[in-house]
Amino acid sequence: MILPYIFLILLAAHPFCVSPAHTTNSNKNIFILAGQSNMSGRGGVVNNKWDEYIPPECQSNPRILRLTAELLWEEAKEPMHQDIDYYAVCGIGLGMSFANSVLKNEPKIGVIGLVPCAVGSTNISQWSKGSSYYNQMLKRTQTALQGGGTVRALLWYQGESDTLDLEDAKLYNSRLQKFFTDVRNDLYAPSLPIIQVALATTLGHYKEIIRQAQLGIHLKNVKTVDANGLKVGPDYVHLSTPAEVQLGQMLANAFLKFGSENE
Repeated sequence: MILPYIFLILLAAHPFCVSPAHTTNSNKNIFILAGQSNMSGRGGVVNNKWDEYIPPECQSNPRILRLTAELLWEEAKEPMHQDIDYYAVCGIGLGMSFANSVLKNEPKIGVIGLVPCAVGSTNISQWSKGSSYYNQMLKRTQTALQGGGTVRALLWYQGESDTLDLEDAKLYNSRLQKFFTDVRNDLYAPSLPIIQVALATTLGHYKEIIRQAQLGIHLKNVKTVDANGLKVGPDYVHLSTPAEVQLGQMLANAFLKFGSENE
């Protein structure tokens, strides 16, 4: 009689975790969240400490799941990336704002499954095909699909690290296009919707080269959301909590504009 009680205790400790292979949400709308620190989220982080404030737009919802580092589905909560971008202190990112906004504007969409993959301070070369971050992103996405569902879009916010070196900045456009193409090929989704963010940072000698490279991407089914003008923190790089909320809503609007192309 002891084992059933132990099982109940373990279940109570992890009430929202469920193996991807056994989840009943077989119609999940899966979104990949990749890039660097502004995707993983630093909203509310000051002096390496998160203020733990979660705005209404980022509150948990039973219809929003996330894939944990252990490859289990759980009800999504902030900070979304803490077990993925674990060397840093994570705060509010754009993921929950994005998902809640999609649900609000498209209530019949069903369950949303977020797959956080972003890691701070990474440059575009570290996301190239065959790299550890690229492979981890693919593995996490493929695992997410095992429980049923469809990858609806890749959400991508990266580039701050590439503003520091002229050669990296000059090669950014070609590297980014190859990254998008490789992801689509490896997921067997040649028309996968991709929504990327053009940088908000005011630092980096070559930030304008990076921004123009991002704005100059003209691949089919790739939309660019410009974060220029959104409020950044005292480090001039990381978005504030309100800015992350706003950006998530901007990405949601961009996704919804794909319309019937995503159906």
